[in-house]
Amino acid sequence: MRKSIILLLCVLILPANFLILSAQTVQNGKMNMEDYEKRKKEYVTKEAGLTQEEADKYFPLSSELTQKKFKLYRSHRDKVRRIKDNSNISDKEYRKMLEDDVDVKLKEAALEKEYSSKFEKVLPPEKLYKAQQAERDFIQREVMNFRNEGKGK
Repeated sequence: MRKSIILLLCVLILPANFLILSAQTVQNGKMNMEDYEKRKKEYVTKEAGLTQEEADKYFPLSSELTQKKFKLYRSHRDKVRRIKDNSNISDKEYRKMLEDDVDVKLKEAALEKEYSSKFEKVLPPEKLYKAQQAERDFIQREVMNFRNEGKGK
């Protein structure tokens, strides 16, 4: 049950997978994106059995989708912070925040739908499924590594 919850959180709350930190990717308090992306690509390529040609087509699309999701969530997060910083939040503002939550989820679903057809043009269904699962697994591993590193300190 706990693993299911963690996986669900990773898939829903952490779609901007390049924000996940691990001890190997953090240097001087900043994330080493090149290292993270390199390890992610190696893992996904191996787990999904992608050829170099397939990987060359898949990863730019995956990165593009991730960037769009990141912008979507950053914008929403900024709105939420502005409201939270205000100690006198009205019901109207709370309602707006709830509506924005739903709007973000709908926009994310629309992005997923848009990109699903693009992904289907570059990978056969089995490899696409395996690549997407491998990305989720990689994120989950990174989260677990980060949490375990935090407990050791």
